[in-house]
Amino acid sequence: MTTAAATAIVGVGATEQGEIPGETGNQIAVRAAVEALRDAGIDKSAIDGLVTCKPPRSGENGGIDEDIGFLLGINPAFSTTLEYGACGFSLHIAAMAIQAGLASTVLLTYGSNQRSAKANFSTPVGGTADWAALAGFVHVAGPAAMAARRHMALYGTTEEQLGWVSVAQREWALDNPRAIFRKPLTIEDYVDSPYLVAPLRRPDLTMISDGGTAIVLTSAGRARDFAPRPVYLAAMAQQSAMRNDQNPDKVMRPWIADIAKRLYASAGMRPSDMDLVYLQDATSVWVLQQLEWYGFCGVGEAGPFLAEGHTRPGGSLPVNTNGGQLSESYMWNWMHLFECVRQLRGDCGDRQIAGAEVALHAQTHDFFKGAATILTTRSES
Repeated sequence: MTTAAATAIVGVGATEQGEIPGETGNQIAVRAAVEALRDAGIDKSAIDGLVTCKPPRSGENGGIDEDIGFLLGINPAFSTTLEYGACGFSLHIAAMAIQAGLASTVLLTYGSNQRSAKANFSTPVGGTADWAALAGFVHVAGPAAMAARRHMALYGTTEEQLGWVSVAQREWALDNPRAIFRKPLTIEDYVDSPYLVAPLRRPDLTMISDGGTAIVLTSAGRARDFAPRPVYLAAMAQQSAMRNDQNPDKVMRPWIADIAKRLYASAGMRPSDMDLVYLQDATSVWVLQQLEWYGFCGVGEAGPFLAEGHTRPGGSLPVNTNGGQLSESYMWNWMHLFECVRQLRGDCGDRQIAGAEVALHAQTHDFFKGAATILTTRSES
């Protein structure tokens, strides 16, 4: 068992996704936490660690551990809040807390009312935010469109090939009752839809939604004491790109390959060992890039790979089987992990991938940093 596999997920919970008027993000997060505790078969008194996450652009000062700890009525030995606590980063913090002996059973929970609160996402972030605003990049769609154009210029990728990211994820969403977008989407529908920021269309960009998700993580040694089948963290890796505009070929994000190299080496695995893949998809372009950097196809080959149907239901590489952020909901990769765990446990009904034992869960914070985890139901890897 690798060092990272010293921890395991033993509970997951989620609320409905979409619009949840009349509830704060913290209240939604607590409802998700209750579901995760129920799934794990434990009382809240068993939780001695709490990792929370501030929702992006939230109108409230939400997602703070002291607020959620109060609402849950717990006094954990260890607690922290990540300002940018997208799921992969929060998961790694929780795993490190357990391995350091700061906690034995950690609850991670996230909730947002960003849609009901009409949160403003037209604000650039990061150390070069002022320069981005001057260039008109006040939303991720702008730089993502540049990244798509760059890929097309370098490798001959077509708009239709890119469209298969959105179409494939919509096909997966059709069998997901939690998904917000469940109207069938064909490649013809995609091509006929108008541009938002050329070459990106509406299906290329995530919606804004309310919702909550929670995870219970514990040590591998204690995992068998819980009700569900444990899902072990076989390896984890991160990489920052904080130099931002100083990085060569910034929009292509080649530093993601550094995460992949360390991740596979730590797990003693290869891309071909992955039965399932979950890639954060604030835009379809992020999926295109990550397919290449994580080694599922060659650099420059993601367009044909997608058009050949590999990521669609029935394809060779199930990607974002929940519909992802493009069709299920915008939950900062938390619902990707929820789906990943349930797939590995065999709980996904009509969209279940038979025999799945190993999965990649990966995400990026735009051009600033990334995190990835390999998860498995095998107790040793």
